[in-house]
Amino acid sequence: MTPFVAEIIGTALLILLGGGVVANVVLNKTIGNNSGWIVITTGWALAVYVAVVVAGPYSGAHINPAVSISLAIAGKFPWESVPLYVVAQMIGAMLGAFMVWLMYKNHFDATEDGDSKKAVFCTAPAIRNTFSNFISEAVGTFVLIFTILYFTNATISDSQTIIGLGSLGALPVALLVWSIGLSLGGTTGYAINPARDLGPRIMHAILPIKNKVSNDWGYAWIPVIAPIVGASLAALLMLALS
Repeated sequence: MTPFVAEIIGTALLILLGGGVVANVVLNKTIGNNSGWIVITTGWALAVYVAVVVAGPYSGAHINPAVSISLAIAGKFPWESVPLYVVAQMIGAMLGAFMVWLMYKNHFDATEDGDSKKAVFCTAPAIRNTFSNFISEAVGTFVLIFTILYFTNATISDSQTIIGLGSLGALPVALLVWSIGLSLGGTTGYAINPARDLGPRIMHAILPIKNKVSNDWGYAWIPVIAPIVGASLAALLMLALS
């Protein structure tokens, strides 16, 4: 389990469970059909938890290019490792999206609406406005990264000895993503992760899906560039406040 492999597996689990909950909610004839936004945001939060539990001990569980870039800006991660992590995250995201399609193929076939099927793979704005959509993704990612940069380890108070929490250490980031989804996700679907959106969007373009709609490449740059901008601003603000 190298860092490269861990990022592939972690990101694949993230998309398998995150895309999976969207499929369960929006595709026809699933047991969870129409169960709503609370189910989707909870599913994505728990997907993050699972991904971090598995990849965390080996790669730090970035599972997001914006995380890798912001940590490098903050001086907490070597720049030369960023391209390797981003490639792994893209591979994992595409693999996870493929697994969602494979698992839910009968339900994809049973769903006529192409937009619902595309929603399993990638985000789209509730109201299309380039400036507002960009700000939404940037702000959501800013909150994600700024909070992560201020995470602290548990300590024994009388000696300030740092103690490990094991798998429970993944819980704070899951709660953070849940909060972002509930509070800030209603505008663009809170991609807040370039690999999470671009990798599955590419798979949507490749896979043999009935009644496939446009991949909306004109919008696709926003959930890639805006999270990187938001993450970079969070890292720079943290450095300025240090």
